[in-house]
Amino acid sequence: MHFTSEQRLDDGVVEREFTLGEIPGTLWTPGSAAPVPLVLMSHNNGLPKADPRLVARARYTAARGYAVATIDAAGCGDRPRSAADEQARADLRRAMQAGEPVDEIFESFIGPMVEKAVPDWRTTLDALLALPGIDGPVGYSGGWTALGIRLAVVEPRIAAAGFFAGGYVPRAQREEARQVTVPLLFLLQWDDEGNPRRRALDLFDAFGSKEKTLHANLGGHTGTPWFELEDGCRFLDRHLK
Repeated sequence: MHFTSEQRLDDGVVEREFTLGEIPGTLWTPGSAAPVPLVLMSHNNGLPKADPRLVARARYTAARGYAVATIDAAGCGDRPRSAADEQARADLRRAMQAGEPVDEIFESFIGPMVEKAVPDWRTTLDALLALPGIDGPVGYSGGWTALGIRLAVVEPRIAAAGFFAGGYVPRAQREEARQVTVPLLFLLQWDDEGNPRRRALDLFDAFGSKEKTLHANLGGHTGTPWFELEDGCRFLDRHLK
């Protein structure tokens, strides 16, 4: 892992950009020198790591005493996409503008994107836990629920997960949800125009976790109340500290 920049922000959080082979990432850590738990934070379906909403959540969480990391995995953010991915995205835009069904188009590129992203996230996790000042346990927090489901199934170091119900979850990950057993916080926007409420509720029901909590708020896709970030940190505190 090679750090390419470092700055101390107004809230005392240290923000460092890094590269790990072809993987670009950002790490936020609190000002304290004591070892802190790690939170992996992703955004929905491959949006860039520099997305303002992700950065705001990461800084807030780091200020609460966590190391927080995000990356642009293969095919995500500014990293190259395959011709098939670009075609699928073009097909998706056309179908949405025409009001046509889009589930099969989502399946055609979200599923493969998850498969490609998971190895990059696990490689990053290995490198992060080798750094001084970062310790387990590890949490996952992110809008990319499909990725979080797969990581929670294959990565035993993840001890708790917070998911946002706003992104498309392929059928394969909906089935894998039954294998997720870590404590879970699931956020649902009740009026999310792009996420059928019944499908989100069925996904919550499918999770195999004995401790799982659903928070539902009125509003559209990007209307998650800010207080849910505070509640999310309390959830992490219970399970990672």
